[in-house]
Amino acid sequence: MIPAFLRWITGHTPVIHPENGLGWRAVGLRGLAAGLLLTASVPPFGWWILGLAGAALLADTLMRVDGWRMRLLAGAATGLTLYGVGWFWMSEFSAIGYVLAVIIEIAILSLACVTVAKHRLWAVPGALVLAEYARDHFPFGGVPLAGLPLGQVGGPLAPAARLGGQLLVVALIGAVAVAVVAARQRRMVCAAAAVVVVLACVLGGHVAGGTHKTGDLVVASVQGGGRRGLRAIYSDPNRVFLAQLQASAKVRAPVDLVVWPEDVIDVDQVTGSPQAEDVARTARELNATVVAGIVEDAGPDHFANAALAWNPDGTITARYDKVHRVPYGEYIPFRGLVKHFANLDAVPRDAIAGHGPGILKTAAGRFGVAISYEVFFSDRARIATRHGAEVMLVPTNASSFSTGQVPAQELGAARLRAMETGRWVVQTAPTGYSAVVNPNGHVLAHSDLGAQDVIQRTVERRAGQTPATRLGDGLPALVALPAAAAALALPRREPSEVEPVLGPA
Repeated sequence: MIPAFLRWITGHTPVIHPENGLGWRAVGLRGLAAGLLLTASVPPFGWWILGLAGAALLADTLMRVDGWRMRLLAGAATGLTLYGVGWFWMSEFSAIGYVLAVIIEIAILSLACVTVAKHRLWAVPGALVLAEYARDHFPFGGVPLAGLPLGQVGGPLAPAARLGGQLLVVALIGAVAVAVVAARQRRMVCAAAAVVVVLACVLGGHVAGGTHKTGDLVVASVQGGGRRGLRAIYSDPNRVFLAQLQASAKVRAPVDLVVWPEDVIDVDQVTGSPQAEDVARTARELNATVVAGIVEDAGPDHFANAALAWNPDGTITARYDKVHRVPYGEYIPFRGLVKHFANLDAVPRDAIAGHGPGILKTAAGRFGVAISYEVFFSDRARIATRHGAEVMLVPTNASSFSTGQVPAQELGAARLRAMETGRWVVQTAPTGYSAVVNPNGHVLAHSDLGAQDVIQRTVERRAGQTPATRLGDGLPALVALPAAAAALALPRREPSEVEPVLGPA
């Protein structure tokens, strides 16, 4: 069994028809292995080099098969392990939802793989970019957790995000795969060209300018701590709020900005509430701006999820309502239909969607805000930066998750946003991870899950635009689309000679 498995993985497996390349078992096993390698790169694992190996294995498999069905199988097998593991956190909340979500993700990757015809190795980066772009936008505005760029935040490709955003990082993953497979095929010109492209983009990311320091800011990220794995609807809002107040007592003056997490003030109406007065008192005592996440009623069937800013004099000065809501977490698409098939008690009301850029104009400065789930979407940080954000804030609440899988992916996304925008990022969560990330994507400090903690650091205010915030993610996608179309439309080039069959069936 073991020798046979190794032959399948390396491609040296007996086949009946040379024109069909690998058999379906070999394609399936290779795809499963590629998915496992890719998911090993995604946080909380973070082994970025395995992600590159997984992409190379997938590319090599696609080059060894004929026909759209076999390419579909390769993509489906890869997606099964990549998203089956990367989305496992969802099984805590809904087994059916987890299965459906994984199926949708598999379908997106599989269809992208269909565009990579045999002998079209150069189409691999475009296919990966198209898959990731689709995941960023579909369904329900996109659900990009367990994305390929998250697996490279700690690797050498990540700085390219400053040049072309996270989709350029995905394209470079594909380019590395091209280099590896081309070298294996002894197509050294193709391999060298791919390596040159990768090196040029990474170097360009390192030297890309456009932003500059305008000042310093002392920031405190306050984490109240507490039990994890408890859904918000079943938690005690008073206990959560008191934990935040207790933790804030550890903030050391002088401080310019105090950041509280998402959802830690849960009241009918914030204005005039005792909780609002407690936050105002904290602001006055510390002589600092306080930004806190609030939940308040917005009618009998809706609620608002927002970030409010209190000035040092205790007055509420700015508000941002979350734009990109979590489907089936903060609102139920097709609620009238879904209620007949699922228990919706955990999401009894729908969050209203905000609008406009995520900007808070305060006495301490102009801050970009990406609330929780929004940190996975590069456009939210990009829009805020274009509207003058000096520092990015990520108030989040991942306490509903019993494992560290989603908090780790959120922190990975925050690192990407820092590199793309050239801004410092301050992330704050009630039970972690709270963190401070510099513009190079380095985590300077982060909390432990469940602990009560205060992370206090001096960060830089920054101004200006990186190439990524100027151009956005659209350019890599626009390049990938015609590349995929060309890969399908161009006439097939037959190889000069057929590789011999390695034995009988």
